[in-house]
Amino acid sequence: MASLTTSLFHSSRVLSRASQACISIRKSTHRRSLHFGAKSQHVTNLLASHLSDSQDPQHVEFIAQSLEKDGILKISLRFPDPESTYLESLIKSLHKNYNHRLPITHSATRGWFWDVRPSSTNFQTANHQARSETMEEFPWHTDCSYEYPPPRYFALQVLQPDRFGGGTLSVMSVERLSEHLDASTLATLMRPEYRIATPTEFVKDPSRTWIHGSLIVADVRGAPALIRFREDIVTPLSSAAAAALADLKTALQQLAAQARSTLHLSAQDLPAGSIILIDNRRWLHARNHVNDAQRHLRRVRWDAAPFPGMIEKQETSIAEPMTV
Repeated sequence: MASLTTSLFHSSRVLSRASQACISIRKSTHRRSLHFGAKSQHVTNLLASHLSDSQDPQHVEFIAQSLEKDGILKISLRFPDPESTYLESLIKSLHKNYNHRLPITHSATRGWFWDVRPSSTNFQTANHQARSETMEEFPWHTDCSYEYPPPRYFALQVLQPDRFGGGTLSVMSVERLSEHLDASTLATLMRPEYRIATPTEFVKDPSRTWIHGSLIVADVRGAPALIRFREDIVTPLSSAAAAALADLKTALQQLAAQARSTLHLSAQDLPAGSIILIDNRRWLHARNHVNDAQRHLRRVRWDAAPFPGMIEKQETSIAEPMTV
């Protein structure tokens, strides 16, 4: 498991704590860049002492800048918040001050928030169990890869961590992944030669249950550093697309086995009261098997803006209707 270095920032005060996951605390009152290396990886941990921090200009600015630069940020709440009021208020502040689009609804019957917890009978979408409502592992993916455009960010608030060693969240840099793919494979993955199906529990319009699109998209620099991917709902539409998809899956398996390429966040790293915010296009994530039936996270997805270089009309037009 890679080590995790965390810098703590809150009102020019620095706190530190030890962790069984070899978390070393770097004293700092300014933003630290996240980077991969042979010895360590870095994620910033921002303290929130009061609910009002979600509307504090300095606090919100730090979050907006961290997400823009690093694409990942941990927030540690120092107050109880079972209804996720802080997270809702924070996203509204990001919308007001930094033009983040408001959260998308999860399905035709659910609003902004989705409870990620095991359930065998009480599903959030009638008669359909989402994968997040099971205790099964969830391989590498991005959220809402079937949406166009998919949300740029998602957050998970930990209400009850897995007490028995399961449910570890793993993340991987898409930029690093693309470095392990050859030019031909990347070119194919960037062509709209894939059909991406909408899981039944997340269908919002019965006439639209899948889209055509690419899996990898260039960022503002032109680098192939943005992705949308969930293997079980992707169908390649050509032999070249199938070969490229196979190469992508092989690269994922190889990088997942390298400690310096993957960051694993266990319950020790994300205890109750933690929030992890992630750029859904720059980071893939996965979850191993959940061991605790009481594990409970709350998820929200927001800022469903077009990919760089694409306009809303172009994106909407690629969604193709399918009779169900």
